[in-house]
Amino acid sequence: MASRSVPRALLALAGVVAAGLLVYFFLFPHGPRDVPFIASDMQVVDAMLAMAAVRPNDYVLDLGSGDGRILITAARSNGARGLGVDIDPARIRESNANARDAGVSNRVAFRREDLFQTPLAEADVVTLYLLPQINLRLRPRILAEMRPGTRVVSHDYDMGDWRWEERRRVGNAMIYMWIVPARVAGIWTLSENGRDQAMVLTQEYQTFGGTLGGTRVEQGRLTGDQIRFVVRGGGGRRVYEGRVNGNAMAGEGWRAARSG
Repeated sequence: MASRSVPRALLALAGVVAAGLLVYFFLFPHGPRDVPFIASDMQVVDAMLAMAAVRPNDYVLDLGSGDGRILITAARSNGARGLGVDIDPARIRESNANARDAGVSNRVAFRREDLFQTPLAEADVVTLYLLPQINLRLRPRILAEMRPGTRVVSHDYDMGDWRWEERRRVGNAMIYMWIVPARVAGIWTLSENGRDQAMVLTQEYQTFGGTLGGTRVEQGRLTGDQIRFVVRGGGGRRVYEGRVNGNAMAGEGWRAARSG
């Protein structure tokens, strides 16, 4: 069979495509970081801000801010401050223009940035309208870096096995909210009535369990920095309620310190 030569123009085109793919995978080794811009309906925006109970002293972080409508509404209607980040420079220009037109450019800012590099710790509220895989990649940073009690609201997409605190349908959209829980996994010393006992806790998002002095800890639940758990023993049932503050927690008649 006679062989056929490949036209030089086709070879050149293949080389250009290959070079482009190499550059793409060098820049985005874990997949695309851009999300198609689809604006949330204003009724969805209002519902997201209401679900998060945005207050005048809140700092709102909008990851993938698009035309800025979520953050601008939070500033104009709720008196909040905030930052919106987007990878598309056209969206940043549009957002800043929209903020000026709305008279809130002194309360909000927009900047071009990879949302995976955006600092999270200052936010009181985070709003998202991204993609499922993006939410899952953000989830570990949200849990590790954000303060307990931070509210996270997402349009349409959840956080995998991190169960939402609230879910609501608005028109054709679904919105979800999570509250970042305190981190309590580890070894604690719980003091009560002059007695110290070792408490060992394991945690999965806002639920936890473990042992207190060899007795099982049950129904462990965290809502931000608020903690509640039950211990049964000696023919009775003791409900512990209190607050977590870093390496300490305390409630009425009891306190605990992290020891490992």
